[in-house]
Amino acid sequence: MTAAPAHGAARTMLARAKVNYALHVTGQRNDGYHLLESLVAFPQAGDRLTLETGTPPDGSGAGLCVSGPFAEELDGAGTDDNLVLRAARAFLSRAGEDDAPALSFHLDKTLPVASGIGGGSADAAAALTLLDQAFPGRLTPAELGGIAETLGADVPMCLEGRPALVSGIGEAVSPLAALPGHALVLVNPGVPVATPAVFRALSRRDNPPLPPLPGTGLATLDALTGWLAATRNDLEAPAIAVCPQIEGVLAALRDQDGVLLARMSGSGATCFAILEDLAGARAVANRLAIARPGWWIEAADVAPVEAPAT
Repeated sequence: MTAAPAHGAARTMLARAKVNYALHVTGQRNDGYHLLESLVAFPQAGDRLTLETGTPPDGSGAGLCVSGPFAEELDGAGTDDNLVLRAARAFLSRAGEDDAPALSFHLDKTLPVASGIGGGSADAAAALTLLDQAFPGRLTPAELGGIAETLGADVPMCLEGRPALVSGIGEAVSPLAALPGHALVLVNPGVPVATPAVFRALSRRDNPPLPPLPGTGLATLDALTGWLAATRNDLEAPAIAVCPQIEGVLAALRDQDGVLLARMSGSGATCFAILEDLAGARAVANRLAIARPGWWIEAADVAPVEAPAT
């Protein structure tokens, strides 16, 4: 067995937001889980999670401290129900590290809560990644993926952390072979939206699947936006019924120069706009921040995925 991490060693990573560029609801299983097909990407925006070994300052043993602009809105912060601690317990149990040094997590919560961009799932995936770095070689990638599936439908894709086509209930993740670099503007009207309420408002659960990818893939921005134009988010209409403010966000984004496509992510209420580059995204974000000071607004890059050489 490899050595335990050194006392006081700290690791930090960005728990990047998960953005659904397209989301088709294609069915529902007998256990109530919905079957989905989605294209997801992960911009350089998210919460920051730090793992430190050694007794936390309050002497409570392994624990979680939450700070940041959305800390107070996070249910279960510092309790056994928090996804970060659930991920930690599952990892340590599976790795046979029940007697590991005390672990202290610090979550800088900068993503809005219940906002359709996978904040909690990204935090759990970051916890698994940090623990895998702290205890190298304890678990295989398949074992990590198995833990991720038990934590929530979005956690496996967040653990992968790469642009991907996702199906099933979120556990089937197929990374894209190519994707152009681009930028996003993420906007949330400051209203949390409960996913169960959105699914209850969904009128149809057997919608058509995603169209096939073009033969040349999604290697260019024209190919990406052209393909996305033939897709949809099946949760957008029911989410607007639950939270009418989403419609205003979409209208504001679509009215901005340089926006190639605007849509809601996940079950809302966060919406996104695709732009060619970060400079354009920041310009849009700045204009919206002046016009709508109560909204959460973030501009971020999405790194390219380079197609393998032939």
